[in-house]
Amino acid sequence: MSVAHRRTDAPSAHARVLAGAERATGPHDFFRLTSAALRRLVPFDSAVWAATDPETGLITAPMLVENLGPREDCAAYWESELLEENVLPFRDLARAAVPVAGLRAATGDLPARSARFRRLLRSQGVADELRAVLRTGDRPWAVISLFRTGDGAAFGPDETTLLAGLSAPLASRLRRFARPSPSDGAADGSPPGLVLFDPSGEPTSINEEARQHLARLPEGPSIPTPLGLRLPIWLVTTALQARAIARGRERAGGARTRIRTVDGRWLTCHASCLSGPGGRPGPVALVIEPAAAADRAVLMAEAYGLTPRELQITLLVTRGLPTAEIAATLFISPHTVRDHLKAVFGKAEVSSRGELVARLFAGHHRPV
Repeated sequence: MSVAHRRTDAPSAHARVLAGAERATGPHDFFRLTSAALRRLVPFDSAVWAATDPETGLITAPMLVENLGPREDCAAYWESELLEENVLPFRDLARAAVPVAGLRAATGDLPARSARFRRLLRSQGVADELRAVLRTGDRPWAVISLFRTGDGAAFGPDETTLLAGLSAPLASRLRRFARPSPSDGAADGSPPGLVLFDPSGEPTSINEEARQHLARLPEGPSIPTPLGLRLPIWLVTTALQARAIARGRERAGGARTRIRTVDGRWLTCHASCLSGPGGRPGPVALVIEPAAAADRAVLMAEAYGLTPRELQITLLVTRGLPTAEIAATLFISPHTVRDHLKAVFGKAEVSSRGELVARLFAGHHRPV
């Protein structure tokens, strides 16, 4: 498809894209509606939309893949992202002043400078890739790759600027879907699951607990394994990140991501690279287990946009501390505590401490 360069009135374009996002009933629907609205303003042939853990930036559920090749290619794409030296890695875009950039613009119209392009994109007929991180402050909530194929024109500076202006407002809307809902499952005390990968990244063994956790994950891209099951790409990338850390690459928050199950519970997936004989890289151990209460609390704080101080106060509220004790604990005045609580109530759309605790930890035990 040949795509002509076009100029768009940014405020009007933003309003149209955000209007579609507001109609979304969930994060996957959010990606679908936003992608459809954006395609009319910034034409593209295929795309990948992936939610990310706001603390580590690793991908998590859901992921929307539009008009791309076999799903097995998805694993190769993320392997290149995490293990190879590349142009415009998402970890750099997440920290950049402008969290959006085009591959051809970044390489002086020589995309073959990118290992990702040489290894994967060129063979798929990709002409250019526009990457974006949806973030609020320094917290990434999603990553996007838009592709033009064939004789498609390179993504232009006005298209980059348009998408950059949507980063924060789209992230703000997307993070709402991480908030608890009345339909969420009760607190889960099931034991951890374990998956082992050999040094080359091939999964070699899995316990029954891991199989049970995998059965509760939402549908999405996955890869076949010799274990008789398909592993979701979110687990595969966590194991890849552990290998990247073992090689001394950017840590980017560690090899850890949180995934929401189909019944509204949260699982934490974390991986580490073990040492082999002589200190050589050994297998990767990946653990998937119910998210701890404190871990969920931090995620909920991110979902509601609480500041670090507001989160501190909220956690003390969940422990039943009165205003005076909270003030003494944090070495601030009771008046300041009340001001912070007022801000927290506004963000969480509640009017009392009891409502706040119920809203943040609905269906789950409070942190202790």
